[in-house]
Amino acid sequence: MTMTLRIPEDIAAAIKWPRDQLDHQLETELAYALYARGLASMGTARRLASLDKWAFLEGLAERRLARHYGEMELEEDIEYARAGHQ
Repeated sequence: MTMTLRIPEDIAAAIKWPRDQLDHQLETELAYALYARGLASMGTARRLASLDKWAFLEGLAERRLARHYGEMELEEDIEYARAGHQ
């Protein structure tokens, strides 16, 4: 299912982003907002924002948003570190 968000023209015109970047920027900001509130996982938010993991993490830092880091993420990081040292 694909959803469409309708934004009135006067509001879209008032947003201070170049018009050709507006769709992507709004998707990105929505992704960060959903992630920050715990409503979307990092993977889901990254797909919405069309960002790879490192770009998404950089965006979290720029926005001073906390990374949700649990046991699953720790295990992934340990596996990654082990794979890099073989």
